[in-house]
Amino acid sequence: MYTPVAADVAKLRNTTGAGMMDCKKALVEAEGDFDKAIDILRKKGQKVAANRADRESTEGAVIAKVNADFTQGAVISLNCETDFVGKNESFIALANELAEQAVAYSTLEEFLASDFNGQSVADKLTEQTGVIGEKIEIGAFEKIEGPFLGAYIHAGNKIAAITSLSANVEGATEAAKSVSMQVAAMNPIALDETKVSQDTIERELEIEKEILIKEGKPENIIENILKGKMQRFYKDNTLVHQAFIKDGSQSVEAYVKSVNADLKVLGFVRIALG
Repeated sequence: MYTPVAADVAKLRNTTGAGMMDCKKALVEAEGDFDKAIDILRKKGQKVAANRADRESTEGAVIAKVNADFTQGAVISLNCETDFVGKNESFIALANELAEQAVAYSTLEEFLASDFNGQSVADKLTEQTGVIGEKIEIGAFEKIEGPFLGAYIHAGNKIAAITSLSANVEGATEAAKSVSMQVAAMNPIALDETKVSQDTIERELEIEKEILIKEGKPENIIENILKGKMQRFYKDNTLVHQAFIKDGSQSVEAYVKSVNADLKVLGFVRIALG
């Protein structure tokens, strides 16, 4: 039988806010599967987050860069083993240089193979591993293109995001940065309800239905209740429907339209450490 270690229990508790013993039991039941343990807690009525936060604790720097005409961007995480190295000025400078280069490439493979001052990016990382004495690698790579992009890097270089807007209009620079800040802070699972995966929808419906049945709700009204539950789920977890962090009285979509009536959010990318 799976026996959870203290670190796993603590991680689940920090992610969900559930009690220590509840987390331990959920991990045992899930045989160590972290996502399954969250679902088990929710089915048992625990008030935990529905969206999946970043979990694996890694160190390093996350950097977002956009090209000169604001149409291409990339977010990368340059990972290392300790926070001491991750905060080093030379390490952060290297992360910025690599992110600048990453903008020109569509895939991680192309980026790693590209020339970086006479050697490939992959070879540069190997070189730095030897110099620093810690494993140095690209932990994540996200590329985005669009009519107008704006980026945001959270203080400490632990989270970064880029948002794509439909046009370069007056106010677009501030709007793109503000929405990217929203993405960084709220970690939406999708742009809107049409972009949420079917697996996620089915899992959410299963969890909520099981909760309603345990609450004794009549079968003939459960479907209608579920529709309302899903609307709330989309409002909390999809970018354009989320309450805008700078003004909770309006949605992100409404904020963007207040900048320009024809302006829309087209997409986003986000990377976080820890």
